[in-house]
Amino acid sequence: MPEYLQGLRKRVRDRGLQNVTVILGEPHDPRLPTGSVDVAILVHMYHEVTQPYGMLYNLVPALKPDARVGIVDAFAPTSEHGTPPSLLRCELAAVGYREVGFDRLKGSDTYLAIFAPPSAASRTRPEAIVACKAP
Repeated sequence: MPEYLQGLRKRVRDRGLQNVTVILGEPHDPRLPTGSVDVAILVHMYHEVTQPYGMLYNLVPALKPDARVGIVDAFAPTSEHGTPPSLLRCELAAVGYREVGFDRLKGSDTYLAIFAPPSAASRTRPEAIVACKAP
């Protein structure tokens, strides 16, 4: 969302952060520099991704060796601004990600799922994936 990124750019500038670069991605591609990410954290936004297989596929080159992807979302249908864990697991596994952790966040209806990405060579191309079905 461009307006969110504008607010984030302002916060980064106001705080004088030198190690943050704000990038506008596309629905199928986060457009992050190769080998630039130690940890990708997607907070309450995965359910908004319109092309999850493309986005997950194109995220892999940006991840450093041993990087992790953490996703925080709600235990709710995507139509209610959440992502059912079974759907999340299916979509990430379809591209080749491996779940390494899953925790319910105390005092909320949310969870944190952590995944290890596939290698660039072993990831499944989006057009070869049969879409997962929401529960």
